[in-house]
Formats: sequence, structure tokens, C-alpha cells
Amino acid sequence: MKMSKKVWLIVGIGVFAIVIAVLFSTYSRQAGEREQLENNLFTAQALLPKLTNQKGDLENQLAQAQSLLDRSRAKFPKVLESIEYGEDFFKIAYGQNLYALAGGCGVDLTRLTASLPTDKKVGAVTYSVSSFVVAVDGNIDDILKFIDAIGTGINYKLTWSFQLPWSVDVKSVNMNIASGTATAIINLDIYAYKGE
Repeated sequence: MKMSKKVWLIVGIGVFAIVIAVLFSTYSRQAGEREQLENNLFTAQALLPKLTNQKGDLENQLAQAQSLLDRSRAKFPKVLESIEYGEDFFKIAYGQNLYALAGGCGVDLTRLTASLPTDKKVGAVTYSVSSFVVAVDGNIDDILKFIDAIGTGINYKLTWSFQLPWSVDVKSVNMNIASGTATAIINLDIYAYKGE
């Protein structure tokens, strides 16, 4: 069967209309995507100066924090010259030996504060000196035993002594006695030999 020119013209127009519709749809979609990309680019360009300023502010804050850290580190004592000395000193600084001594004497150590060590020269010898405030509770005899153990290095049920590698100078003792129990606040300096 042969189609007439009129039918071919209608089919051609239909195909042409479909092609135009597909092309228009594709173009519209791409135009929408392009508009979205342009909006995203505009937003990114608007944010760029703000983010650049924030980056500068954060870099300034980092520099200030680093400077503060460096100043704080400078306040701490320098590394101790002897490993043995350092270990022994920090046992004292953290109160391990004082707590053990208090337990050996039968008193409760309730407070321990320490100052940063300072250098003190006696003749040709340099010592590192730290001041401590020690508060203990217990009966009077045990507190006196504890004070004696600090000052003389006598061991009460312990296997170590305060006498080496440091020496202790008991500066003052304030005792409050009430109904058979007592509280004592002891101020002392610990001298540790630093070497030459």
C-alpha cells in the first residue's frame, strides 16, 4: 500500500515535533543545571572573602596560642640533669614517699602542696630547693613520729630514707589538738644536690 504525500507530510511533521520536543526538553534541563551551577559559583565567590578572613583570624589565634604555650613552657623547670635525681624528686613532688612515710607512722596525709624547685648555692655546691606544705591527721604520738621521720630520715616500717639523695629542713610545725587527735601543718624545704 502506497502512502500519499499528505500522510508523509503528517508523519514528517510528527517526527519533527518529537525531535523538537526532545531537544527543547534537553536544552531546558541543561539550562536549569547551568543556572544552578552559576548560583553555586556566585555563592562560593561570595563566601571566599569571608573564609579568607576566617583563615587569617585562625592563623592569628594559632600564633597566639603557640606563643602562650612557649611562655608557659618557659615557666616550668628545666629538664633535670640526672635521671635518678629526677625520679626521686618527682616521687617526692607527687607525694608518694610522703604518703608512704605517713602510712608507716600511722597518720593520714590530708594535704600536700609543693612549690617549683629553685636553685640555691651553698659555697661551691648548688642545690635544688622545693618548699612543701604537708597536713596530717592522727594521734599526737604518731604525728610527732612523722615529724621526726621527716627531719631525721628514720624509717618507721619502711625500707627507704629521706636522707639520700636529698635532705629535709623542717621550717615550722603548727599543731591543733582536740580530744586525743591532732592535726598538724608542716612547712618544710627539701634540698636535692644538683651536681656541678
